[in-house]
Amino acid sequence: MDRGQPSPELAVADHVAPGPSVIAPVRAVVRLRRRVRLLRKRCFSPTAVRPDSEPRAPRADPFQPQFFTFDGPAELSSRPPRKKRRRSRMVLYPEMSRKYRPRAERRSRAQRCLLLLVAIVGFQVLNAIENLDDNAQRYDLDGLEKALQRAVFGQQAAVERIVALLRDYLATHVHSRPLLLALHGPSGVGKSHVGRLLARHFRAVLEDGALVLQYHARHHCPEPRSAEDCRQELARRVADVVARAEAEEKTPLLVLDDVELLPSALLDELHGFLQPQRSHHFHNAIYVLLSGNGGAEVTRFVLQNASRARAPRADGAHGAGAAAVAAQAEEELRASLRALLVREHPLWQVATIVPFLLLDKGDVVNCFRDEMAGEGFYPEQARAELLAAQLSYYRAAGREFAVTGCKQVVATVNLL
Repeated sequence: MDRGQPSPELAVADHVAPGPSVIAPVRAVVRLRRRVRLLRKRCFSPTAVRPDSEPRAPRADPFQPQFFTFDGPAELSSRPPRKKRRRSRMVLYPEMSRKYRPRAERRSRAQRCLLLLVAIVGFQVLNAIENLDDNAQRYDLDGLEKALQRAVFGQQAAVERIVALLRDYLATHVHSRPLLLALHGPSGVGKSHVGRLLARHFRAVLEDGALVLQYHARHHCPEPRSAEDCRQELARRVADVVARAEAEEKTPLLVLDDVELLPSALLDELHGFLQPQRSHHFHNAIYVLLSGNGGAEVTRFVLQNASRARAPRADGAHGAGAAAVAAQAEEELRASLRALLVREHPLWQVATIVPFLLLDKGDVVNCFRDEMAGEGFYPEQARAELLAAQLSYYRAAGREFAVTGCKQVVATVNLL
């Protein structure tokens, strides 16, 4: 468009001759519109010239230095252009979409492996605990405890201790040493009766009578027989039992009665079964030794300490103080028994001693009633008390303790 020729809009504006108040705004609008057209042409065509035909000045490069510098033009042209720094964008997650962590914040594979290892170890521990429970349930120790409490009178503390030791030992099949229980007390207090009940129970739960050995000194090793023959026979029988139990993965029971009558050679052989250098077959076994050694010590201790623990009340309740006194007295008795028995043979040093106390008159009456019921007689209380009154008793602190316990009960009932 030539500069000297007016635009059509201006020509129209010149032909229309309204009032002076309208012409000035129209001319301003026309000039602004023309200015806008020129600016648009400059933006789309870099070679466009100014309306006044003057050459356009080159635009200043924002990356070129505008101040004094020691670099020449050749050095500036050879310098590589700077890389534009890329701005990090903020990651925006949609409201309804699934969010993922960036790769830098994700967990490593080692951490996942560690978590997997912890889970495996925890599962193995739980499985081991369940296996321990299953191994203990095989022997039905709850049923054994009920049978002992029902059939053994006056030895509640001894029964509880025996069952607790069996629970701890039978919780697993693999052991580093055998369990050696030594039941000591005077005659007639229930030691042999407990040994028979244990043998009967283990024969039932193990379903194999060969895994239970009952050895009586009076029967298997009488006086005329030599001690060496008895020792060899005992070693052979024990080896057969523990080998068979190991093959079946069970824990055998070996009950030895009248241990006070055994020769020293047999005690040495029993002590050798407990040594660590023996085969592991001998370590997975329960040995129960029934002995009258220390019976005089038990009798003396009970009579001297009869006043420390009162007799149980009629309702069967015990005070906390009486229970604590009884536990302390029993601990003193075990210590005195161990010191006395170790002088005879070192076998008792590694044994767990369970003392059987004297029976009072009420316990003897219960023995009579139980035996009468077993023989077919009506267990009348008055008749049982009458039979119990015929026995001999120690009297101390207002209590009566049977001299022979329940030893003569069977013979007395057989005379009825």
